[in-house]
Amino acid sequence: MFGDYLNTVISVLSGIRVMDIVDIAIVAFAIYKIIDFIRKTRAQQLLKGLLILVAIMFLSSIFNLYTVHFLLYNGLIYGFTAIIVIFYPELRRALEYLGRSKFLSKLFVSTNRDKNEVKGMISQICSAIDHFSSNKVGALIIIEKEIALGDIAGTGTVINAEVSAALLETIFYEGTALHDGAVIIKGDRIYAAGCVLPLTRSKNLERTLGTRHRAGIGITEVSDCLVLIVSEETGIISSASEGRLSRFLDVKSVEKLLYNTYLSGIDASESSNTLFNRLRRKK
Repeated sequence: MFGDYLNTVISVLSGIRVMDIVDIAIVAFAIYKIIDFIRKTRAQQLLKGLLILVAIMFLSSIFNLYTVHFLLYNGLIYGFTAIIVIFYPELRRALEYLGRSKFLSKLFVSTNRDKNEVKGMISQICSAIDHFSSNKVGALIIIEKEIALGDIAGTGTVINAEVSAALLETIFYEGTALHDGAVIIKGDRIYAAGCVLPLTRSKNLERTLGTRHRAGIGITEVSDCLVLIVSEETGIISSASEGRLSRFLDVKSVEKLLYNTYLSGIDASESSNTLFNRLRRKK
């Protein structure tokens, strides 16, 4: 009996081609990516609800519940159109997620930058963040990545200036016309200021979070940018990415985030500690 089973297994395995293995690997990878994406979005709750309805539909068919089966079957068919409309932002984000693969990025995006220049720019941003936090100055800074934010920049004033702590502090000074909006940093330039951002639609946020934090989260729900937020009331530093908010950061944490964004391939621990110590001495 065992010999027959072994012969069957050998027969099946001998019929598998290399391309069959590649085919299965591609499908498995695609399913993994879809599940990973669903887990990070509102679509997770939607999928659970759909699976429950599908299960009820099959049970109604088995137990001959004709009315229930008819309603669920037709409802699911026409409901897919409504789902596409309701979850358009998630579908758009899924396509953008696909386009942000590392392979495509290497083909279409040039990431070669002078490391010393980038370190200097990161130092300027961190100095500004440290100033905002210490003096309780509200700030909202967007670091653009692969998805262009030209439409968002169009809601503000294009500056196209070199990144500097002095300029950032001037922009967010309470007496200036641009201090209420967001600043977009594109590459190594302050591209625009006073920009209006879409607010998050999430209902799971703390009630104490104001418009600045909700706008910071909102822009990360429709793009791959990194957002730095400083609370005007408390001076607490936060960051937002992929629709998620991280609070109670220090300057060192902010710098690590920036190094991961601009220079993800290098070890920045030594320079990070040096800058953090320098900022502490300035206080």
